[in-house]
Amino acid sequence: MLVVGAGLAGTATAIRLLHFARRPLEIVLLERRPDYRSAGVAYHRDGNPWDHVFNIQAGRMSVFREDVLDFIRWANQEADRRDWPRYWAAQEFTEQGPAPRRIFQDYLDDRLAEARRESRPGVDLVEADGEALDMDACDRGFEVTVGHLSANGLDGLRPGPLPGTEVLGTDHVVLATGLELTELPFAAEVAGHPSFVRNPYSATGVRKLAQLPSDATVAIVGSALSAYDSAGMLLRNGHTGRIRLISKSGTIFRTYPDTHEHGVLRLPRPDTLLEPYRNRGEFLARVRTAWRTACSTVRENHPDIASAVVPERVAKAWEPYLPEAIERIPTKELRCLLDEFATTIAALRVGAVEHTMGVIEHAMRPPDGPVELVLGKVRAITPAQSGRLLISVVAQHERHSVEADLVVSNFGRESDYAKVGQPLWRNLLRKGIAAPHERTGRGLEVDECGTLLGADGRPAGPISTVGALREGDEIVRHGRTGAFTFNLAAIKNHSVSVAAHVIEQLELRQDGLNDIAARHPHYRSYASNPEEAARAALEESVVLEVRRLATREREQREALDSRLNASILSLGGLPALPTNVSRPDRLIRAVVNRVAVERLNDVSVTPRQLRRQLGIGNVDNLEG
Repeated sequence: MLVVGAGLAGTATAIRLLHFARRPLEIVLLERRPDYRSAGVAYHRDGNPWDHVFNIQAGRMSVFREDVLDFIRWANQEADRRDWPRYWAAQEFTEQGPAPRRIFQDYLDDRLAEARRESRPGVDLVEADGEALDMDACDRGFEVTVGHLSANGLDGLRPGPLPGTEVLGTDHVVLATGLELTELPFAAEVAGHPSFVRNPYSATGVRKLAQLPSDATVAIVGSALSAYDSAGMLLRNGHTGRIRLISKSGTIFRTYPDTHEHGVLRLPRPDTLLEPYRNRGEFLARVRTAWRTACSTVRENHPDIASAVVPERVAKAWEPYLPEAIERIPTKELRCLLDEFATTIAALRVGAVEHTMGVIEHAMRPPDGPVELVLGKVRAITPAQSGRLLISVVAQHERHSVEADLVVSNFGRESDYAKVGQPLWRNLLRKGIAAPHERTGRGLEVDECGTLLGADGRPAGPISTVGALREGDEIVRHGRTGAFTFNLAAIKNHSVSVAAHVIEQLELRQDGLNDIAARHPHYRSYASNPEEAARAALEESVVLEVRRLATREREQREALDSRLNASILSLGGLPALPTNVSRPDRLIRAVVNRVAVERLNDVSVTPRQLRRQLGIGNVDNLEG
């Protein structure tokens, strides 16, 4: 099978595939940018100097949701610190504290290597460099055209249709291509200008910021979290010149308290949001009223929650109710609301650690501080006669200009795949294998398992998706908003569910049951209401499967797998299963796996609560 994209989403999924596979399997992990391997744009070393820290606390950065402290353990006990700067080399990392973003690449590298060592015999990982350019369905699954392929141990390749390309046959494809760059019409005149930073997370962008004279004037377009990385880097390096954050919404992100821990509250259903949609003004008035009420409820009933964290708690608590509310909003209006309030929504859903925000807040505090928030929308960036750059800003029907020695753009992400310029997406959309998400215009159409849907609304074949590709679906299906539609939290769950689904489909095909979904389309839900006689035995099987999926050591997984097989055979069948199904043990196994995945991906509790709930290890012990 082939995983396209070896950044965070692809690597996390490959780790789970290596853990879950019980039969021989070749996993090809393809990445078009070797420096992005195990990192992607967010964590690769060349684009993340030591000043860039995680936006959230280090204790929330484990790639395993069921092992909340794994990253902390690795950073304190396993990480190679020989090349780290003195400050970080001497650091003992804590759950609530900061950690440099660039070390996450080493962490994922180590966890992928561990998963490879602990995989079953015959389960192999091939790390390949190259760019997936096109795909076509075939009897086996898909034939993928790859440009400039470089890999050791790959068999069965044939020459591709264009020079420098080869065709790779695969039974299943996982698309984990990450964030796509957007076009910037307002910056067309300065795209190649030496004073314009298109991507602040590139080696070139970091170098320009590091080499900038300390008294230079800087304009940062956008006020999302990436803007604070650029501003914070300048300030920590002693920058004294003016730094202007130009923001259409005027949003400033909150600073997490030092003692902040992730938490989940249950709040009353905001019924006013579920009334019929009349118009934008009326709807926004209802949202503001319901929001103020919910925040007041949290402050009154949970005085221990810091004021800065209340918005995050409310936004999280509303997620189960948002799909029903979103369903009432016309598509055109929904897209406009998401575009207009994207930064505001993100700021309500997540804050940033004091290490990042403290230096910026300090620089904004005095009336003459070096950092200034400029409210308005950028209409154009053009070269000025002085040799600097001129930014034209419009705010409330007024236009003014800002001159700067360096302009940094944080408008980096393209969420509408109809506008993405990569050959793979142009070809998949042209062929109808993929379709932009209709309701939101963000990401692609997928089903509940993350399977890619074609232009006809049906599964396009054995193609699964992970991460940013599922942004629109996460919004309308799960009510997850802001960066939580595609960040680490969502990717953790995607990696579990997609890897489990892929392994299930490959095993069913090997067992001659590949048409089971067509013959029994509801087989995944057969465990919803089992009769009491089967409930205890079924529950024992689910518990064993949960532990198997959460176990990283091969020997323990194999022992759990043996016990699980015995437990399933003891069931003999389930009253809810159709009587004409062949191989009922395989169907029960698929049902048990599905229920176990749902439990591992339960977002109604925190990762620590999940660990307790599932009975996995000692949650209060760093060694557990």
